[in-house]
Amino acid sequence: MSVLEHVAGNLRRLRQQAGLSQQALAEGAQVSRRMLVAIESGDANVSLNTLDRLAEALGVQFADLLKADAGGDQSRVDALAWRGADPQSRGVLLSSVPAAHQVELWQWTLMPGERYRSGADPEGWCELIYVVEGRLTLEQHGVTQHVEAGDHLVFPSHAGDYAYCNEGEAPLRFVRNVVH
Repeated sequence: MSVLEHVAGNLRRLRQQAGLSQQALAEGAQVSRRMLVAIESGDANVSLNTLDRLAEALGVQFADLLKADAGGDQSRVDALAWRGADPQSRGVLLSSVPAAHQVELWQWTLMPGERYRSGADPEGWCELIYVVEGRLTLEQHGVTQHVEAGDHLVFPSHAGDYAYCNEGEAPLRFVRNVVH
């Protein structure tokens, strides 16, 4: 199933749950009814800006329109949201979590054998990690998780002490988003 089919089904379902007609949603999102009908049928290559306006008009998160289904890890989206003329040009929404107060964006480098230990963050904080190069080892609650380059992980950083480790022989680079 393509992302357009996910958007089509999610948009239709969310519109119906909100008790809105296609015309009412189109007006609220400032898109034509014709465009909305095309999106709901999976026939329109919709812009990210239009999806933003539709999500706002429905009172939902942007990611709610892209998610494949309601099962599993709800923070992980992994949806192709934009494609350019060149097949290698693309925008992929990896994960989405609600933020109440603050978002921090960090760039990390750990050399081989390095480790960063952290105490638990305050209640409600979580982290989104994207590994650019190397292999990240995350230790939390006696559980070890490995995240390879090109993959990502979301975890509640308020749930206890944790550590980032580079057990490899090359530098580890990752992007860390801390969200509250």
